[in-house]
Amino acid sequence: MKNPVIVKYPYLTQDVEIYERENGHKIVLAHKEGELANVSTWVKTGSINEDDTNNGISHFLEHLMFKGTHKHPAGEFDKILEAKGAIVNAATWKDYTFYYVTLPKAHLFECIELHANMMLDPVLPEEEIGAQFDLNDAAVSDKRERHVVIEEIRMRKDQPWTKVYNACNLNMYNKHPYKRDVIGTPEIISKVTRRQIVDYYETFYSPQNMTTIIAGDFDKEAVLKKVEAEFDFHGRTGKPAVSFETDEPPAQTIYVENTANVNTSYLMTGWLGPKACDLKAEICLDLINIIFGRSTSSRLYQNLIEKQAEPVFNMISSENYPFRDGGNFFIQANFKPEKKEIALNLIKKEISDLPDVKISAEELEKAKKKALSGFACSAETVSEIGETIGHYMTVCENLKLIENYTEEVNEITVNDLEETIRKYLNISNAVFSILNPEG
Repeated sequence: MKNPVIVKYPYLTQDVEIYERENGHKIVLAHKEGELANVSTWVKTGSINEDDTNNGISHFLEHLMFKGTHKHPAGEFDKILEAKGAIVNAATWKDYTFYYVTLPKAHLFECIELHANMMLDPVLPEEEIGAQFDLNDAAVSDKRERHVVIEEIRMRKDQPWTKVYNACNLNMYNKHPYKRDVIGTPEIISKVTRRQIVDYYETFYSPQNMTTIIAGDFDKEAVLKKVEAEFDFHGRTGKPAVSFETDEPPAQTIYVENTANVNTSYLMTGWLGPKACDLKAEICLDLINIIFGRSTSSRLYQNLIEKQAEPVFNMISSENYPFRDGGNFFIQANFKPEKKEIALNLIKKEISDLPDVKISAEELEKAKKKALSGFACSAETVSEIGETIGHYMTVCENLKLIENYTEEVNEITVNDLEETIRKYLNISNAVFSILNPEG
């Protein structure tokens, strides 16, 4: 194993150590005083590695990873750990899938053993997956995981925000896999075979795609040996993370309108942003997000809700989402359907005013304090430390960036924010997705 990369992680009393093994598997050890420990493994695969034939397979596999190993039958993993006070869960997103356990540190070694067994030896049993079936067959009442996932997809698809987001997201991209919905479609999940799932697992759940993070109060040398011993890949290889050509922003404003059985109208405006590893640009967009739309003191809320003589919007906010191959910046709003044109014009004016209505020094300093406070809070618990490290290791692909976060925030100027707005938040490059009530 190579000598560790040392990272001076802000707010932690000891440096974080990153070990890379000969097979590419990375182990990250983060010391945090306290009685809890967090164990997580982040896999560099999500919807980014899917296509139109298997969209949703990453999320489906996440469910199936809990369905037993050759050593522990389905349900035993959760039963053992939850009896020890553990929180066990997983999540799938565009760039990654990660699995985590937070529990009392006294059970850390047993947790590492169970966690590694789940990650490296899933049975993916046919009886848990469920048989392929015809979506049009009303007689099918199977309750196995295939049907659980399809029901989750259907419930989510009925949510207004999902509808408006999916339409916006799809139209922001021409070819990049980010255009697909992470959860997939019932049509694909009803037909995907166990062989496809196993092939996907063997391809992407490879050592060079995995980062295992241990956060807590422990003996680093003993834990390192334990993780090495339990994560025995037996010579397994797979496909390393691949990069894709990024899309250019739309050359002109795109408007997409849909209808649904809703009582109010929903809107999402989206832009393509910088890669997550561009720390300065991401910080600028985070600060713009705070100033522009993240709270009731933001410009959007004050100008479009508080100061309006007659109500138009029920809510309005903004969000910045970093992704490995380029993030997204969104404005999201809910407004009265009969005032759609007024709502659109008001939002377009706010966007157009962004480069011209100068950000004050006071606004910038307030945003910086909020950003730094949030960053400090992310180092308060072992689970938050694990998630932050996982994001930097998997999405940014460089944990060393975290060393410079505070310094980068403090050095941002009003001019930096204005340049970022001009580069990424031009109304000509925006996608407007609107969901109106039927009729």
